[in-house]
Amino acid sequence: MKFNIVKSFLAASALVLSMGMTSCVNDLDVENINPQQTSQLDVDALFNKIYSSFVLTGQQGPSDKGDIAGIDEGRSEFFRMCFSLNEYTSDEAHWIWLGDTGMSELLHNTYGADNAQSQGLYYRLYFTITLCNFYLDQVNGTDAESLARRAEVRFIRSFVYYYVMDLYGSAAFMEHVSLTPGECYDRAKFFAYIESELKEIEPDLKDAGANTYGRVDKVAAWNLLSRLYLNANVYIGKEMWDEAMTYADKVINNGHYALHTTGTTNPVTGEVYSAYQMLFLADNDTNGAQKEMIYPVLCHGINTTSYGSTDFLILSTYSGEMSENVPSGTGNSWGKCMRVRSELIDKFTHGGDLPQTKVLADIITAAGDDRALFYTQGYTKNIDDEAEAAQGYSCVKFRNVRSDGASPSDNAFVDTDLPLMRVAEAYLTYAEASTRKSGPNAEATDKVNVLRARANAALFTENCTLDDLCDEWSREFWFEGRRRTDLVRFNRFGGQSKYTWHWMGGTVAGQQFPAYRNIFGLPVNDLANNANLTQNPNY
Repeated sequence: MKFNIVKSFLAASALVLSMGMTSCVNDLDVENINPQQTSQLDVDALFNKIYSSFVLTGQQGPSDKGDIAGIDEGRSEFFRMCFSLNEYTSDEAHWIWLGDTGMSELLHNTYGADNAQSQGLYYRLYFTITLCNFYLDQVNGTDAESLARRAEVRFIRSFVYYYVMDLYGSAAFMEHVSLTPGECYDRAKFFAYIESELKEIEPDLKDAGANTYGRVDKVAAWNLLSRLYLNANVYIGKEMWDEAMTYADKVINNGHYALHTTGTTNPVTGEVYSAYQMLFLADNDTNGAQKEMIYPVLCHGINTTSYGSTDFLILSTYSGEMSENVPSGTGNSWGKCMRVRSELIDKFTHGGDLPQTKVLADIITAAGDDRALFYTQGYTKNIDDEAEAAQGYSCVKFRNVRSDGASPSDNAFVDTDLPLMRVAEAYLTYAEASTRKSGPNAEATDKVNVLRARANAALFTENCTLDDLCDEWSREFWFEGRRRTDLVRFNRFGGQSKYTWHWMGGTVAGQQFPAYRNIFGLPVNDLANNANLTQNPNY
């Protein structure tokens, strides 16, 4: 893969990434392609491009002039591909169009190093890393604001390297745009680097709530550190429960961000929204839910059009009939091509079923949990035939509907911001780390019960076990793009037979698949172009 900077970083701050060459051999071309113009770095445009690289896929809306050449631009958005690797491979989400490139291998846990979704995400991650490296190479910190911006860019680079470490294990590392092939970092080196960077930039990041909504501050660094430490036993074989608890506690008690606990009634439609639902509506940047969002990806139906992020989450889960009963806030749909696996339903029903109904309130009542945002009418719980659209309940968690009754900015692309980090994570991180350190205990259970109380779910009356916590992660964060990571940490993914789900390993009843698929293979082209890299075992 080769990075070619061929624009002048004016309004679009364009970077063109050509697949098929190594991510470690970077060709920086600062010559303007128009001889009548002078190339000049627009620092603000580049800074915005770094943030927007988590939702936009190119220079011209949802298609054409894509950031990454050689793959379908519509599927090249960060979260959509991250979702593919972390959710379709797990017990939560299923995609109906098995003929889509690379999808059946993910759904059946048979993916190889050449999986198109895995390669696409790898290149997307290194695209953002290169943007960050270029910014940091070009922009010095001379005052508090520029130092804060540099710290934010370093956070984003660390955040992306976290995904590289989690998904691929060993991979290329670089801090500068250079012709020199990047060093191969294993998880131990990535872990040490991310930890060091986050602690080093903390003083320069703005205090909790002092930054513009959508930009990161100290709390984002604390949350990423708590996530890093919670998974340390997977990444580096070291238990760091105290550290995970320390930083989770800093997030919980940060003084600005807090769980959103207030619902409302739509003044136009009369629909009642729970506090949990408010997190995933089109006005979640203004309806109070924004106080829970530590790091949201900003989405706008006119200004940030792409076929990824919450646009993907909403359009792929709705049919036209569904939207008549539980409005999606969009004028089109992809025909419920994504549905819910039965094991997710089981987390709310303890193995039972939900009633057939068009009324979402009835589903919530039956489940006894505000987070059970499913649509069941006309569908079956189990997916026995993967090609049958009527099999598998659907998700109505994400919607392009405003709680204040106003219309969204557009009905083709959505306004709903995507929470990459929210405060609820810190409660479960603390509870799990505490339970792993000391066994089931009242303090950990109290943290879980705070979330369950917000969801109007029955509180745990006995101390939570690790099994309880694994299920609670799913109930709170389902379809938010993290399930594979949690299953690996609980030893419920590859290389075990304790826990199975439908179509796991490619059979309807589910079967074991090997542990080496707990991470993904490196693209063959990168291996060919960077002698420092070594393919992950068995790929």
